[in-house]
Amino acid sequence: MPSILKLATAALAVAAPLVSAQTYSDCNPLKQSNCPADKGSTESTLHFDFTQESALDQWKTTAGKVNTGSDGAEFTLAKKGDAPTIRSNFYIWYGEISVEMKSAPGTGVVSSIVLESDTLDEVDWEALGGNNAQVETNYFGKGDTTTYDRDTWPNVATPHDTFHTYTVKWTKDHIIWSIDGNDVRTLNKADAQGGTRFPQTPMDIRIGIWAGGDSGNGQGTIDWAGGETDYSQAPFSMYIKSVTIKNDNPAESYSYNGNSGNDDSIKVNGAGVTARSTSTSSTVPATTSTEAASSTEASTAPTTLATTTQGSSTAQSTEASSTGSSSEASGAASSSGASPSSSGAAGSSSESGSGSSSGSSSETGSSSSGSSSGSSTAGSGASSSSASASASSSPAFNAASSLGATYLGPVSFLGLITAMLQL
Repeated sequence: MPSILKLATAALAVAAPLVSAQTYSDCNPLKQSNCPADKGSTESTLHFDFTQESALDQWKTTAGKVNTGSDGAEFTLAKKGDAPTIRSNFYIWYGEISVEMKSAPGTGVVSSIVLESDTLDEVDWEALGGNNAQVETNYFGKGDTTTYDRDTWPNVATPHDTFHTYTVKWTKDHIIWSIDGNDVRTLNKADAQGGTRFPQTPMDIRIGIWAGGDSGNGQGTIDWAGGETDYSQAPFSMYIKSVTIKNDNPAESYSYNGNSGNDDSIKVNGAGVTARSTSTSSTVPATTSTEAASSTEASTAPTTLATTTQGSSTAQSTEASSTGSSSEASGAASSSGASPSSSGAAGSSSESGSGSSSGSSSETGSSSSGSSSGSSTAGSGASSSSASASASSSPAFNAASSLGATYLGPVSFLGLITAMLQL
């Protein structure tokens, strides 16, 4: 089933007054040219301690009201139509995002952590208020909502009652979801339709709560959310204690070159690497070995990725990326901000993990049973993409063969002339 944010297009028309947009694009580079550059951050490490109100300074409240307190930022659904949501005012491009969350109880109530790009690439964590034993992982590429078969449901102990740290490790080659430092799912780029549906463009972070079980939503959305929400049991609250972000490509901004939506079309503008914590606390969560590697990569990755263009054979030889053109329409990209659910990728998913993910898979990850009931009206996004996950067409430069052709050829010819004169 779709994750929180891009379910039925038809249902969205009804739900529009009730929910906050979390997945939408103001300007989709797949369909529009000259989209404005996305604001980045020149900091490679950011930590937001939401027990402090100042931590919200780099986040925009896009719906409702979000207060801070001893349990962090509080997102409360008190009545029909509530959907408090915040959105980072910066994008990142590859890296690691860790969110310390206690999800909300309540049938049909959805607590969500979403990474979203202008091309509607998406990576999700979602917790349902009627399920206190599992959470959902999901991903989507290029706004493609032709299928909803990419979700998995790993086990987690009492997420409504306990803070857990939900992490996404996102590189150009794979995505890893982990809970409290334990990996629960791995998606390799090649397994997302040969890379054509692999999230690969700069994303911002959106966190919020909404009623998937609202009676005004489509039946598919209500079923996925676990049933109709009983507002007489409200309020329902989700808490975010902290967010820690490692950005592999710190930059002042990111821009798109062309309409492919592939990572080799991204230009990094004003890249720089610094480290700063926005927390007023004197301590920042301990860095794991994976985070340390990500931070180390940040000092070198920007140059490699930023210089990757169709004409740069040296840079492209270091980055295998999809260069084919995509003909997909985008799915539920609504500038009106009404979409409560998530876009899906077309075709069969090559993942494993039991959950409700249906396609064949080479993906690892622990996921328990969970049901997915995607709505048939959930967005267009049919795709006939011819893109491949191979490296760019520019051949790698072979110094040895070039040296032989340049120098050894003439030397051999001179040797032959000398031998003939001696005869």
